[in-house]
Amino acid sequence: MIHFHIITLFPESIEGYLKSSIIGRAEKDKKIKISYYNPRDFTKDRHKRVDRRPYGGGPGMVLEAEAVLRAVEKAVGKKKDVVTIFFSPGGKEFNTKVAKSLSKNAKHVVLIAGHYEGVDARVRKILKAKEISVGPYVLTGGELPSAILIDATTRQIKGVLGNYSSLEEGRVASKDVYTRPEVFRWKGKEYKVPKVLLSGHHKEIEKWRHKKS
Repeated sequence: MIHFHIITLFPESIEGYLKSSIIGRAEKDKKIKISYYNPRDFTKDRHKRVDRRPYGGGPGMVLEAEAVLRAVEKAVGKKKDVVTIFFSPGGKEFNTKVAKSLSKNAKHVVLIAGHYEGVDARVRKILKAKEISVGPYVLTGGELPSAILIDATTRQIKGVLGNYSSLEEGRVASKDVYTRPEVFRWKGKEYKVPKVLLSGHHKEIEKWRHKKS
């Protein structure tokens, strides 16, 4: 079982998604576990404030190091088999290969979901965290990247998907898929399922899928 530990100021922003559908079922089946740790619960500030002005000036605020590190400390304790991940547009691209590796080798994965202008860089240095990017763009926080990583990794775990062939990356998949009815009528027009998919000719169907993939 993989235990995902999410360090986030806004657990409610992704908790609903991760508790639903396939990912939620995977947690119920004890294939994975997801825990949340809010840095505000670990700050010494009496107002629970964890954002500070950046040294050197500039816009926005930066998450302080101590509250984040204490949250991580609470998450993993003295465990040694821990992978810690920082999300950054300049990090290593997250892909299926990385997801498969985590699904097979990781036991505890700490995901630091930054906010505002980011997290004090000393956190990454102290934790020797891996920098991961989910795309060449900037988001308002690390919660969505955390959900993406958990989703993509979880579906690689044996038994999470009802059928291994459901893994698109493990089969020839077309971007076009169809279901009943055979003829769909919409606003006076008819839209039909391609004849090859109704033929029962598996070789021709595979050729069509290759062409459409």
